[in-house]
Amino acid sequence: MCPVAKKTIFERFEPDRDARARRHMVAVVAFDGVVLGDLATPCEVFGRVRNPEGRSAYEVRICSLGREVRSEHVTLKAPWRLSSVRRADTVMVPGIDPLDRPLPEELLRALRCAVDRGARVASICSGAFVLAQTGALDGLKATTHWRAAQELARRYPAIEVNPDVLYVDNGNVLTSAGAAAGLDLCLHLVRRDLGAEIAANTARTAVMPLERSGGQAQFIVHNPPAMADNTAIAPLLIWIEQSLSKELSLPMIARRAAMSTRTLSRRFREQSRHDARAMGCRRARASCPATLGDNRPLGRGGRHRGRIQICMRVAAAFRRNRGNKSTRIPAYLLSRPEGRPIRNRDSFAKNRLQMKMRITLP
Repeated sequence: MCPVAKKTIFERFEPDRDARARRHMVAVVAFDGVVLGDLATPCEVFGRVRNPEGRSAYEVRICSLGREVRSEHVTLKAPWRLSSVRRADTVMVPGIDPLDRPLPEELLRALRCAVDRGARVASICSGAFVLAQTGALDGLKATTHWRAAQELARRYPAIEVNPDVLYVDNGNVLTSAGAAAGLDLCLHLVRRDLGAEIAANTARTAVMPLERSGGQAQFIVHNPPAMADNTAIAPLLIWIEQSLSKELSLPMIARRAAMSTRTLSRRFREQSRHDARAMGCRRARASCPATLGDNRPLGRGGRHRGRIQICMRVAAAFRRNRGNKSTRIPAYLLSRPEGRPIRNRDSFAKNRLQMKMRITLP
């Protein structure tokens, strides 16, 4: 008897293999006030993914409650309705601007149903505010654009907001930081679905690294702590901010303030609500762009020793405050303004940093 395992019961009938391997459906939700960049990111990334056979791996649908969606710059016509959200494997929620724009209850209900039925739901940038309105982020870690992180935490105290990371993966509920971090999130989802090789090919097509080093923390602008001008250490803080290029030890600062080191630490905590270690991290962050953003080669002789020490302070401060065993200094801190990378003649500085601080330099 001939084997029949690869045959159907009907002669000359071949099964539809494409129908059996149904494409993963991605529904990108559009609404009035949607951020265009966040809307386009998942469409571009998922739309360019190819499986090993060279076929499109995802079916991407832009869905909305009505036919037209108004953004800040254009009016869009969405080809699909919210019924696609109810059937999608992955639902992407772009950012919204302004944050206070009201959303239709039917849209929030569709997102809540998608979470409840186990679909994967991910937000980009301020889309976390949309997800938060559904209650899907309650009790979970989440992130958003660093400028809006404090507002998200204030409005929704049940959410544990982390402003330092590029994205947060809670399994079926994910959030990403602002703007370009949506690319990182989408590539992460592709890697989860199809593996690192296909994700790497997609990243190359998007001219994007598969995994960026560091997090959103390297882009956050850290303002000095609010403090009344009549506090005892207010003049001292001004002096510290004006001495970014100097090596300031705790005893040196205490002598400047005419206090013991213990008294200085206690006064600092009482009057600024920050400890000295956090202040040191802010000094290191603030000094890097100002000091490294010139045309002088890094590490040429003793004249630029201070620049090397500042880099080392940045790495040390990052490690202490983030709990990381290894820290990568962003490339823009170690390159010239015109974009040319550090040359071989600067290898002394790079080697010294890597050996002493166990960090990775570009």
